[in-house]
Amino acid sequence: MSHTSTLVALVEMNQRWLRQALDLLANVDNQSFSASPAGLTPHRFCSHLRHILEFYECFLEILESTHIDYDRRRRDLSVERSPAAAATRIRWLLDRLDSEPALGSDRVLFVRAEDAEGLGLDDPYLMSSVARELMTLSSHTVHHFALIAMTLRAHGLTLEADFGMAPSTLRHRDQCQAKALVAAGG
Repeated sequence: MSHTSTLVALVEMNQRWLRQALDLLANVDNQSFSASPAGLTPHRFCSHLRHILEFYECFLEILESTHIDYDRRRRDLSVERSPAAAATRIRWLLDRLDSEPALGSDRVLFVRAEDAEGLGLDDPYLMSSVARELMTLSSHTVHHFALIAMTLRAHGLTLEADFGMAPSTLRHRDQCQAKALVAAGG
């Protein structure tokens, strides 16, 4: 697989997650969107979604430069207050992922270590690449989707069983099920 096709696949994977978030938003009531379920404070769908979107925004906004600092994201609370604002932001991200020329080549980026000040790092930037950051965004999104799934299920909502599960986990589960069928003679 060429670098270009790898980048295309990674962009498409991230777009798939964002479309899932958009679909989920369309099917969640305001209470489930903004409130923590009993016993799960501070987990709220809206805050996990905002966090996910801000990581994408941070990545896309710095693509013209070479340095990313995810700790310096905006933390725009309007996304937490309004499902419509969240949906608008997701659509903007989907458009950017479709049209961003800097996603056409895998180049070196430098990512600031999380909480670099707290760690006391002299040189807080780590080498990465566009493709690696797209992979990181995907993993980060799936991780927060798992937390969103837990939160929404605690609100009593029914979600697809696979929502919030990593693709590799789903593939592994399917392979185990297939082996079990073969072993059972099915």
